[in-house]
Amino acid sequence: MIKKLSSTFLMLLFVSQLFAQTQEASVMQSIHNNGKIYVVVAVVLIILIGLLVYLFAIDKRIKMLEKKSNIKN
Repeated sequence: MIKKLSSTFLMLLFVSQLFAQTQEASVMQSIHNNGKIYVVVAVVLIILIGLLVYLFAIDKRIKMLEKKSNIKN
């Protein structure tokens, strides 16, 4: 599972580099000059933190269910 996720992530990184053109660089430069890059970074961080909290909550619930299942068996 981890091997598949890491290989998918690496492929996405390589593909994103293929599409990097000068037009995107100018867009990133304008976002950085306007100070909007901080908003983008903040939104991305909020989304990632939310996903991590959600995953840990699900993991905790699954562990609790597994314990209950082991006790019954």
